[in-house]
Amino acid sequence: MRLLPAILLSVSVLIAALIVVSIPLFFPSGGGGGGGAVDNQARIDIELLHGDLQALNDTVTELRDQVDSLEDRVNQIEVAAQPQVQDGSGLQIVTPDGENSISGNYAQVVLVAARRGLNAGLKVPTSSFMVGQFGMPAENLNDDCQPITNPRLASILEERQVGPIKAKMLKPALDSLQSIFDKIQRADPDLYARINTAGTICARWIRGSTTSVSSHSFGTAIDLNIDGVLDTLGDGRTQLGLTIMSDFFNAEGWVWGAAYGREDSMHFEVSEDTIKQWVAEGKL
Repeated sequence: MRLLPAILLSVSVLIAALIVVSIPLFFPSGGGGGGGAVDNQARIDIELLHGDLQALNDTVTELRDQVDSLEDRVNQIEVAAQPQVQDGSGLQIVTPDGENSISGNYAQVVLVAARRGLNAGLKVPTSSFMVGQFGMPAENLNDDCQPITNPRLASILEERQVGPIKAKMLKPALDSLQSIFDKIQRADPDLYARINTAGTICARWIRGSTTSVSSHSFGTAIDLNIDGVLDTLGDGRTQLGLTIMSDFFNAEGWVWGAAYGREDSMHFEVSEDTIKQWVAEGKL
């Protein structure tokens, strides 16, 4: 894509112009007297210039991210631009002749485009919200998985085979997950067959915290991947198959961890509004 070189060239010209303008500030004229006042004004101008340069640097970084996202989106479109049909239950990847045009690319690592805009309309449950709903899952939490000692929480957890995986979660979460997998299987059986999990229930702190409880502690979150290959946390990239699956999860009221401040694209969890709905319906 030729957009990035043009952008960088334009910004470089602006930076060069600012540097030229700044030279007199660093080397003021010796004439005219009043050196102290001139020095003070020069310092002020230098600080303002520093702020302008920092703003330009931030703009360049943002433009690079946008161009990367655009390039990755083009790549995804090229991969997925094959004949598709609808079966009334969502996107059908399988072409009319029965061949899946992108089955070999599900494990391909791609950039998560416009990830901050994912999960639109869905609220990520906070640790305080989850503790308020269920109480602490266990005593003496740390970074390792602990047994669930909360009697109420333990009573509404269940372990069973759900679609292609075995999972232990809240009962309504398992029902919802089964519905999602059923829709994925109808739309794309090849993708469905390659879904794997890296775990569900795990009572622990959120990684790097000693005060916030992980959603995995309450049986409302699951880590998924393609072919058992784990995603690299926080690199802004994910497997192509997970990007396809995310639409099915969002439609069912789950949020995708790819949109988090620290990208975690294997992570899918039930949204706060969905949990409140289950409580209102007497499911929890």
